Amino acid sequence: MSLTYIAEIDLKADCFDQACRAVAEIVPATRGEAGCERFDPHPAADGSPRLYIYERWTNRAAFDQHHAQDYTRKVFKNYEDWLAAPVRLTELANGLA
Repeated sequence: MSLTYIAEIDLKADCFDQACRAVAEIVPATRGEAGCERFDPHPAADGSPRLYIYERWTNRAAFDQHHAQDYTRKVFKNYEDWLAAPVRLTELANGLA
């Protein structure tokens, strides 16, 4: 059974562009990972310095493996300076239809 998450990432306004570029840079590698079904980052439509990532993984091991990758760890290390609040990760239930 796949696992689906939405990550909500509140960034400092002066770090928003840099953070978006960093996340965009890891998209191809992330999508190429075994177990990645979706990895889609989106900025907030209201113009706030918030980034959402919709992601779906084949299982928890694939999700955990993604977070063990050097490129993912590098982004999380940078988050220490970029974040305005802790990342909120919401797991979604399977679809209704």
